[in-house]
Amino acid sequence: MRYRTLGRTGVQVSTLALGAMNFGSIGRTTQDEATAIVDAALEAGVNLIDTADMYGAGESEEMVGKAIAGRRDDIVLATKAGMPMDEERNHRGASRRWLVTELDNSLRRLGVDHVDLYQIHRWDPATSDEETLSALTDLQRAGKIRYFGSSTFPAYRIVEGQWAARERRLGRYVTEQPSYSILQRGIETDVLPVTERYGLGVLAWSPLASGWLSGAVRAGREVATHRSALLPERFDTSLPANRARLDAVERLTEVADGAGLTLIQLALGFVTAHPAVTSALIGPRTLDHLRSQLAAADTVLPADVLDAIDGIVAPGTDLAAHEKFDTPPALLDASLRRR
Repeated sequence: MRYRTLGRTGVQVSTLALGAMNFGSIGRTTQDEATAIVDAALEAGVNLIDTADMYGAGESEEMVGKAIAGRRDDIVLATKAGMPMDEERNHRGASRRWLVTELDNSLRRLGVDHVDLYQIHRWDPATSDEETLSALTDLQRAGKIRYFGSSTFPAYRIVEGQWAARERRLGRYVTEQPSYSILQRGIETDVLPVTERYGLGVLAWSPLASGWLSGAVRAGREVATHRSALLPERFDTSLPANRARLDAVERLTEVADGAGLTLIQLALGFVTAHPAVTSALIGPRTLDHLRSQLAAADTVLPADVLDAIDGIVAPGTDLAAHEKFDTPPALLDASLRRR
């Protein structure tokens, strides 16, 4: 396993980090299976575990807490807040009222007295940067969080957050967690240059593109992955964007074969090759999934392989731009574009 410094924090984290979204009802992973996955990941040198309050409505945090009991100090523990937890309108977002309450809920579920990294799951347009950063700074000073970061923020919101922290003399976001894979390279255009400019650590989620780069999606085969059952439209090859992804997967498989790699190794090696990326978040549902992904722990792609990837999916290109999670609200809601 390789390690890198998380932004400017001085904290060393593994280049492959364990994402726990699939623990519990989302991935149908039991506590015993989750604990076995955590055990194997830690044994392989993974030292960062990332979860969120809304994964299984708190279930993932509870399972992570049980899995890491007795070895908390060896783990860089990250969680997130901001996504809706129920139908109550104030049980979401990035207000001081909610973050103070929900962090205590997360600490209780995790069975710890602090988390190392607390992340705002999505930008909350209803809450000012000053409000959110002030709350996070106070939680940091109280010792409940060591650092805080953002997740899936548009580039301009990352800049606004840095500016607000400087102007108001508040703590600043030290990490960003964006979606990034060979098939979704849009963040190379603006987000990654901004994170480099401000020295943010980057924890890339969905490096296997929701399973498209796992090796399980191939031309002429029925798509029968767990994710395809949950989100069938993302794998409907009659749709133009999905046909483009399938074509890219076929060509990328040839590149991987020629380099003596699995498609998973190619995909994870690509993400961790970018100088702005600190770690790629893997989210296995089973031990077999974990082992196939850990095989990429020491994968370093040579320049000719990276050039071949560029020839298949051009830098800065999203093959499924409609699946982006950082679209400005006014592009999604017509009422916000009308006087």
